[in-house]
Amino acid sequence: MAEHPAYPVGLRLTGRKVVVLGGGQVAQRRLPALIAAGADVLLVSPEVTPSVEAMAEAGEITWRRRPYADGDLAEAWYALIATSDHEANTAASAEAERGRVWCVRSDDADAATAWTPATGTSEGVTVAVLTSRARGRDPRHTAAIRDAVVAGLRDGTLVAPHHRTRTPGVALVGGGPGDPDLITVRGRRLLAEADVVITDHLGPRDLLAELPASVEVIDAAKLPYGRFMAQEAINNALIEHAKQGKSVVRLKGGDPFVYGRGMEEVQALAEAGIPCTVVPGISSSISVPGAAGIPVTHRGVAHEFTVISGHVAPDDERSLVDWPSLARLTGTLVILMGVGTIGKVAETLVAHGRSPDTPVAAVQEGTTAGQRRVDATLATIAEAVRTHEVKAPSVIVIGEVVGVGPRPSSGNPG
Repeated sequence: MAEHPAYPVGLRLTGRKVVVLGGGQVAQRRLPALIAAGADVLLVSPEVTPSVEAMAEAGEITWRRRPYADGDLAEAWYALIATSDHEANTAASAEAERGRVWCVRSDDADAATAWTPATGTSEGVTVAVLTSRARGRDPRHTAAIRDAVVAGLRDGTLVAPHHRTRTPGVALVGGGPGDPDLITVRGRRLLAEADVVITDHLGPRDLLAELPASVEVIDAAKLPYGRFMAQEAINNALIEHAKQGKSVVRLKGGDPFVYGRGMEEVQALAEAGIPCTVVPGISSSISVPGAAGIPVTHRGVAHEFTVISGHVAPDDERSLVDWPSLARLTGTLVILMGVGTIGKVAETLVAHGRSPDTPVAAVQEGTTAGQRRVDATLATIAEAVRTHEVKAPSVIVIGEVVGVGPRPSSGNPG
């Protein structure tokens, strides 16, 4: 007799009774999706895992602490049978058959009336994959197909055209510290869907090579400023392209709001009536030290870390930093944009009480192929930066955490 494929269908379970028999690992994996679907979940099991118990305590499911009994599936729309008792599973499956309840069995899929597909979601799209009996219904094979499709949708390598009028707007995307793999999946997907990308020199440049030829890429550093300041020119470019009905991505390094002037762009877009989506990015303040083997906090060493802009020196009247207070802190200081001012920064910290022997590391071009690390102390960091010709972009870490991890083999550039 020929094997017929399963008929795929999406069950709408909001407010409808779903019965789960068994409170072990299978139930723990399946329950979140049932809860998210809005199902009225009744779980029957003498014992459950701590995670399942937490769902019951939170009121997300109803838990009856006993074994399965005939009649438990009454008025159910769907049942998941996953106990360790084969006889109970068989009896419950028979009840489901009599009551015309769609039923999934974890111990014997062939005895069930329904199969659970491998599912994943991306931006409101649910991907569900089933394999036939001929393929053995290998769950690893099914999951691998699911993962490949969902990953493609999330990172933009699998793009389906939108057959609808596109809403013009701007996505303010944090590109992360430099390694193109460290952008968020949402940021990567928005890049793949963009008509125009306005980027700066700190954005992950390798991502631009993946864009289709039809995408207009604008280097913000080369915008004609005319009578405008650089930021005003960027704001105007964002507004101009969005008003043309284009999907615009403003690609920035790190996180848009960590010394990225992202809020200025959000404000300008709001004043122009342009919708804006903000996609946070991984900040170089934590990712670059981590990539260089430096934890910004560590048990027994540092309970806090402070991120400081070093673009103006401590003695500059424009500085908003309370340097005496920073010097009294015992935790980690992370300096961004501080290569040119690190000498003054070190002097000021020492003058206000920080030990000149405090370890310091400068990490240049962190997370990229050009990454290197220079180690010193507050007393020697200015000379070390000059000697090793440390350039921007660099992240400078000050504190005992610098010495926690394995040291670079040379003791200086890593």
